[in-house]
Amino acid sequence: MARFRTFICLLAFPVMLYAQADSLENHRYITRVMSYGVGQANVYDNYLSPQEYKGIDFRISRETIRMTNMFDGNVSVQNFFQTNLSYIHNRANNNNTFAGLINWNYGWHYQFHISESFKVLAGGLGDFNGGFVYNLRNTNNPASARAYINLAASGMLIWRTKIKSLPLIVRYQANVPVAGVLFSPNYGQSYYEIFTLGNWSGVINFTSLHNQPSIRQFFTVDVPISRSRFRFSYLWDVQQSRVNRLKTHTYGYVFMVGVVRDLYRIRNKNSELPQPAIRAY
Repeated sequence: MARFRTFICLLAFPVMLYAQADSLENHRYITRVMSYGVGQANVYDNYLSPQEYKGIDFRISRETIRMTNMFDGNVSVQNFFQTNLSYIHNRANNNNTFAGLINWNYGWHYQFHISESFKVLAGGLGDFNGGFVYNLRNTNNPASARAYINLAASGMLIWRTKIKSLPLIVRYQANVPVAGVLFSPNYGQSYYEIFTLGNWSGVINFTSLHNQPSIRQFFTVDVPISRSRFRFSYLWDVQQSRVNRLKTHTYGYVFMVGVVRDLYRIRNKNSELPQPAIRAY
């Protein structure tokens, strides 16, 4: 009798595994990538200097993307965070500047499945930015702040292909801000006037394509190497503004390398730990 029960359990085991796999929900699969890169930065800010500064740019990014239940499961959510630090110098090479920016994007895309290997994504996202430019030679106005928030239109092309037997995932993405607000001092106004004397008139500006023509573009290729999947990226980041008679631009051309991880999110309403039998720690 015991042998018969064991035989029945062995027969039922594949069915149980199939039922468990079938019950997994698509919106709980998460693709997460941590990338590191280096490239070139071109920075111009006539609040600090009439010259453009060029140099090296170091960048770190973290991206997660997953499907949702919205519109019959055809909408994905993207969470993208990046930060960069640039060390740049003027054309005469007699003055140096540091520039840095923290950027966070969070948004949704509707996925149009053109074929089994190709899809088009369209949507929008919130674009949050904060940073600085610090000129090492200036004494009166040595620094300029960066602070702006945008609603951006976003689109992607994702193509699954192969080179011989090597499977690849190729993506192009572009984000264009269409409306937002930006902090900027007036021409000739010091930060002492703003933050100490309280002269805030005109420093908060509404922006759109006419005074903030910017774009962030990504080209990525996911490549399996051994038992891991790596992402090779090229980022072309163009941030520009023309407000209060001040002009700024920051151009970033960065190559990045990251590791792709596929995760499955487990719902835990009661904040209880999983059973010891399925825990590694």
